[in-house]
Amino acid sequence: MVSSTASSEPNSGAIVSVEDLQKTYRSGWLGRGQVQALRGVSLRAERGQVFGLLGPNGAGKTTLIKVLLGVIGSSGGRASLFGLAAGSATARRRVGYLPESLRIDRHHTARTALRYYGRLSGLDGAAIRSRSDRLLDLVGLAGRDRESVRRFSKGMLQRLGLAQALMHDPDLLVLDEPTDGLDPVGRSEVRGVIERLRDDGKTIFLNSHILHEVELVCTHLAIMASGRVLATGPLAALRAGQLDENAESANGRKIIETEFSLPADVPAGAFLRQALGEGECEPTGPIYLADPPIRTLRHGDESADHRAEITGVNQADIDRLVDAIRAAGGSLMAMTPQRVTLEDTFMRLVQQASTARTS
Repeated sequence: MVSSTASSEPNSGAIVSVEDLQKTYRSGWLGRGQVQALRGVSLRAERGQVFGLLGPNGAGKTTLIKVLLGVIGSSGGRASLFGLAAGSATARRRVGYLPESLRIDRHHTARTALRYYGRLSGLDGAAIRSRSDRLLDLVGLAGRDRESVRRFSKGMLQRLGLAQALMHDPDLLVLDEPTDGLDPVGRSEVRGVIERLRDDGKTIFLNSHILHEVELVCTHLAIMASGRVLATGPLAALRAGQLDENAESANGRKIIETEFSLPADVPAGAFLRQALGEGECEPTGPIYLADPPIRTLRHGDESADHRAEITGVNQADIDRLVDAIRAAGGSLMAMTPQRVTLEDTFMRLVQQASTARTS
């Protein structure tokens, strides 16, 4: 179970704090098998952040949320909300939750649904009416609040779900796949509500496998795969490939695309690896490809012309490559730095995690 001895952390500002969290499910005949859903997860979400969990299906994102909400217990490690043990009644009262598939009875209208959820939260009639008016306006349902939810699109139901999660004015809003299964219009509508909440200073913790959606609304991010956190930090840093948020750049390394020619009898792949120096180009962080650093190598119309995309190089590598091309009797036609994107970072981390798991 989650430890109940989590400290109050009065000065940290941490809303969500997770340390070496583990969860193992029993499976198979008589529960003799085991599935490790969380393998030592550690992360922190601070007040006012929109913190996203990004990862492929099966990464452990929903399991982590269930532990934080007290739906299931952990197998080891610690998790706290507001410095209180995750799952405690006091912590849960300060959390608003939108599950992946919220079911609202079809006899409800938007207004009666909010009345129902408000009563579950212990609110009186006056508070429910006042908050319902504000929330229906926030989620764009003010003009349709007395219609049966049978007539609502999935996007409208998700926006109503956001309203119910906010009825008791929580300090933390937890959203599990808030745009999954929605059409582009529905995703835009839900994203707009999240952006307004973000601008109002709400702390939001959301889980998604849709990279584009996370990139549009989150301020901070944890990338997960196979039950582990592969990288975490400000979105801007991860988008730029910086795993160390205090570094001015990703250890000075970058991606370059280079066009060059070599004598016909010089094999380009072996030449590049030798010129870059395999030992000196070992990656310093998990966002870089391991060995070799050459991501793509394409031949031009003539066998002696080549174009290569090389990742994880710094200025010394570039100088050495230019010198080697000239020494070999070749010519450098172009060298262009490439911008590292969040998708680059995400794909490399996930691929490396998959490779490490199967090796």
